[in-house]
Amino acid sequence: MTIDNPTTRLAGSEHEKGVLLIIAATLAWSASGVYSRLLTTDVWTAIAWRSLFGGLFLLIPCLFLEGGISRRQWRSVLRPTGLAMIACQTFSQGCFIGALYMTTVANVTMIYATTPFIAALFGWLILKERVARRTLIAGAISLFGVAVIVASSIGGGTGWGDLLALGMTASFALVIIIPRIDPGVPSLPPTVVSAFLTLVIFAPFGSVGSLDLHNWIVLAAFGATNFSLALVLFLAGAKRMPPAEAALIGTMEIVLTPFWVWLLFSEEPPVATYFGGAIILGAVFWHTAVDFSRGRRPQLS
Repeated sequence: MTIDNPTTRLAGSEHEKGVLLIIAATLAWSASGVYSRLLTTDVWTAIAWRSLFGGLFLLIPCLFLEGGISRRQWRSVLRPTGLAMIACQTFSQGCFIGALYMTTVANVTMIYATTPFIAALFGWLILKERVARRTLIAGAISLFGVAVIVASSIGGGTGWGDLLALGMTASFALVIIIPRIDPGVPSLPPTVVSAFLTLVIFAPFGSVGSLDLHNWIVLAAFGATNFSLALVLFLAGAKRMPPAEAALIGTMEIVLTPFWVWLLFSEEPPVATYFGGAIILGAVFWHTAVDFSRGRRPQLS
């Protein structure tokens, strides 16, 4: 006779819910290339108003997550680490949209895939954290893949876009590191402030008059889903599963983002991107799979 354990069933249900939430977040993030190709406005306008919509939609989950909106929570934004978060996120948002406009979506995605390894490097330099040997190996391999992609873009018209993608990746890696310096800094308020700050910085260079109904709808959807919804879904899903498993599912974005653009817009990346991307993907999948397998290995007491 089998006795059903309600605790096990509930734990399994939470894990399955976490998997679905992470998959949904990954799908929302992977739509960034599609949104950027649907826009017909200039890059400055896209950066500014996509950020505004993202910040507005993110205010809603701020009411319920991380303790809700409180004076103490928002005052923490003015701490040095909070200001650093705002600066890095503002820079990252500008670089992200700029890169999507100036190079292929595949190049942006593949370069961004090196974020965990750059974050590990910053953790070692800033926090003196020990870096696992496999992370060093995977990081070195993936950076070689980035070098292959960027080198092929020099003189090909997409070099600046690739450099912006690298700037976005480095600044976002700092966003990952800063909460380890000061765990008391919440993640959502600085993100909201950086979104509105991005609007203030970039809107004067853009042209609101270039925005028709089509562009307004795309920018609103871009900010609501790719900026706000994806982040909230990922945070909710990550609480219900081991970090390594969440990261493994999240790597689907690396493949899906350029796939949607190829499928809908027939955007073919340069040949070097296939080689560099294969190198990066191999390093990311190997490293994440090792973390996943070790996380599932039973611990012996």
